[in-house]
Amino acid sequence: MRYGIIVTTGDPRTAARLAADAETAGWDGVFTWDAIAIGPTEAWDPWVTMSAMAMTTQRVTLGAIVTPPSRRRPWKLAREAASVDHLSGGRLVLPVGLGALDDAGFGGVGEPTDARTRAELLDESLAILDGLWSGEPFGFAGRHYRFEPMTFRPTPVQRPRVPIWVVGAWPSERSMARAARWDGLLAQPMTGAAEKWAPATMAKAVAWVRDRRAADGLVGPYDVIASDATPADDPADARATVAAWRDAGATWWIEADWETTTLDPLARRIAAGPPR
Repeated sequence: MRYGIIVTTGDPRTAARLAADAETAGWDGVFTWDAIAIGPTEAWDPWVTMSAMAMTTQRVTLGAIVTPPSRRRPWKLAREAASVDHLSGGRLVLPVGLGALDDAGFGGVGEPTDARTRAELLDESLAILDGLWSGEPFGFAGRHYRFEPMTFRPTPVQRPRVPIWVVGAWPSERSMARAARWDGLLAQPMTGAAEKWAPATMAKAVAWVRDRRAADGLVGPYDVIASDATPADDPADARATVAAWRDAGATWWIEADWETTTLDPLARRIAAGPPR
């Protein structure tokens, strides 16, 4: 299992410093987040933040949890991601999902909010990213996007593409099938799901994805991401929590304390190191 942490507060310069501290403390990944306007919360551009992180680190995986492609032009997203992938020496992952509607950067500015449209935009965006990153002439004709063939250079450092992690809402077959097609699963319960989200539930989701990938002939590395907050001052409890998700099939544990709004608790959690 690999261990990451989300830098939930701080400007890009601060996030870059914390990323360097996390690398020193033994974390395997450092992540930021993607939002436009959520209440009074300070939000920074994730691509600027990840670029700053890339310049202060050498080893850790970088990403933004999560990017909603439905409000980004996919060709611009392809260029941003490829640029950070080069800047970091091939350390970027791209976690994607439909996006959180409590962000005014959706309905507040006229972006589509219904789940079906956002899902269609997500699917088309992922197909466009994959095609453009091939480095071969690529055009597209979909319901929402259409363009004549163009050649995208340079391609990302990572081949065949920057790894894409997809939010899968269990037990929605359509959502889980989307996640199974790409490179990683950020599993979460579907809104209104009867089952409590727990390692045993995640194990069912992981088994479903593995069966689906086998049926579709998909091979190669595949990540499963579990995320929550563990205490910095109780390493044994933190390790026990993470072990349950690891046994359920998770390959990444990402520390995410969304309640933290000041730097000191985040810095202490980073310094305490991953719950190995």
